[in-house]
Amino acid sequence: MHPRNRHQGRYDFKLLIKALPELSRFIITKFGNETIDFTDPHAVKTLNRALLMSMYGISYWDIPDQFLCPPIPGRADYIHTVADLVKGKRDSSVRVLDIGTGANCIYPLIGNAEYSWRFVATDIDQEAVKNSQQIVAKNNLSDQIEIRFQGDQKKIFDGIIRPDEKFHLTMCNPPFHGSPEEARLGTERKWKNLGKKGKALNFGGKGHELWCPGGELAFVTSMIRESKTFGNQCQWFTSLVSKEEYLKDFGKILKENDARESRVLKMEQGQKKSRVLAWTFQKP
Repeated sequence: MHPRNRHQGRYDFKLLIKALPELSRFIITKFGNETIDFTDPHAVKTLNRALLMSMYGISYWDIPDQFLCPPIPGRADYIHTVADLVKGKRDSSVRVLDIGTGANCIYPLIGNAEYSWRFVATDIDQEAVKNSQQIVAKNNLSDQIEIRFQGDQKKIFDGIIRPDEKFHLTMCNPPFHGSPEEARLGTERKWKNLGKKGKALNFGGKGHELWCPGGELAFVTSMIRESKTFGNQCQWFTSLVSKEEYLKDFGKILKENDARESRVLKMEQGQKKSRVLAWTFQKP
């Protein structure tokens, strides 16, 4: 089975419980099928741990309360989607920069396990950096994954990419909301869709993980403009884009900043559809 298709359909809970017996206490039956309560943050975290152990060989994974607990299938899909940009190459010569890795370090863990890529991962939160470093160290991956602290919240690549460094890819899951209020309303909508009331998302998320001034439009615009300076040091820059209507704006900004080529890579997980924006300043 192609790794992109591993997460399609229902979870194999027998396999997951074999990897992590603790998961069994979160299993419920719904409409005749085994599942978990996705509104329970402990259940979601335990499911993630089981998936990482059984599918990617990760022996240790944990995050502090309130940090983003991402859905593994969607994160894996991003990895497999951008792999096409490097022709699916599977070796440690491929270097990837993960912007905003959070406390979970998911992209580097999956990318290294599936493709043997080496990663540099960054974050503006020192607690997140410390936790990701702990995950890397406890899995004996320090020679494959490096975590760097970005001390300037107004910068993305500057201060991270060193003068002599080159990367094949960059990745980013940008903060989508433009204010705390917008993030709060988004949280309420998600809880409503889940049929429950609550104040916090089942997957968590600290302020800077969920919102920034101007939201996704402003963040990705800044990323595009700053990427031009490092165009000779990175083959492909990429970012998730949640709102399809922004693609037209990003296309104009890419043209203004002399990008040689841009692509929109479509992704689907069940009923959820999303996309990755990729651009380069280098010749094909």
